[in-house]
Formats: sequence, structure tokens, C-alpha cells
Amino acid sequence: MRNRGRLVTMPSYVAFLRAINLGSTRKFPKDSIKAATESIGATEVETYINTGNVRLTTPLRSRAEVQEALEAAYLADRGFEVPTIAFTPAELVSVAEEADWLRSEYGEPDAHYITLYKHRPAADRVAAVQALSLEKEVVQVRGRAAHVLLLKNFHEARVLGSREFKALGEGTARNVNVIRTLAQRWC
Repeated sequence: MRNRGRLVTMPSYVAFLRAINLGSTRKFPKDSIKAATESIGATEVETYINTGNVRLTTPLRSRAEVQEALEAAYLADRGFEVPTIAFTPAELVSVAEEADWLRSEYGEPDAHYITLYKHRPAADRVAAVQALSLEKEVVQVRGRAAHVLLLKNFHEARVLGSREFKALGEGTARNVNVIRTLAQRWC
């Protein structure tokens, strides 16, 4: 894209779609996600596994504009709301690096989930959920990402279903391996 003779690069984002492909009424195949994403003028659109991970380049300049445009396009395409959370490539790399640091600090967990949020959770809510960290359930919130390291069976975990964790806001969770893979592939 050119602006008065200067080459202007368009920003890239990695968008995470919440609550798709979970049941028979919220289907959103990868090809449809790609087409709906391109409908907002996005280019270089890629998807990764059918859980709602999308890379895009867009002329839109703010995260809020990107999220809003994608949500409108997905609603128009699917007929249901698809909450969308966007990160810049640099932000996603930071989330992956933080995951590695937490593992070095607390040891290798049985499971490591990262919940991504549109907005940074309020400090008092972060303090409340981090106070729930137990010997076998560690919660660390960094910016717009909440890391949950489980050093026991997922079905025994209490923190993910807690009132304090839910109070962080509406987010979408991914396994740490997905976050690492996306950071390596797309950033």
C-alpha cells in the first residue's frame, strides 16, 4: 500500500474466535472463516486447526477496529455472534515466551491452558484469581493472557470453574502448544 509515494505496511494480527465448532448449531468451517475474514478487506489470511485461529493482514489500524469488523463479518456469515480476540504477532510471541518462563519457574505441568482476553483484566480481579493458586494449580495473569498450569488431572482442577477466574472476563482458551505453534508459524 502506498501513501504519498511511501510504502506503508499493513498491520498483521492473529485472531482467536470463541465458541465455534462446539456443537451442531455453531459450525464455522475453516474455508468459511477465511472467506468471511477476507470480506473485511483482509489479505494473507490463514487458519490453523478448526478451533478458530486466524492470521490476517488488514488496512484497519487498531485492534478494536479489527475485532469489531471481524465480529460483524462472522455474524453476517454465520448468523450467530463470534466473539473475536486479536493479538499482534509481537504480543503473541510474548504470550508464548511467558508460557516458557512459567514452565521453568513452576515445572512441567500436566496441562497448560492460556485464556486470551480482549481487554486486560482489572488488577483487583487478577489479584483475586492469582490468590487461588494452589500447589497443583498455578494461575498467572500477564496482560491480556491468563496462564493456568495444572500439575494434576484436568478434571480435578478447581480454579478454571471458579467465580474468580470467570470474573476476569470473556475470553477464549487455547492449549499452550497451539499458542507456541502459532507464534512460530505466524510471527
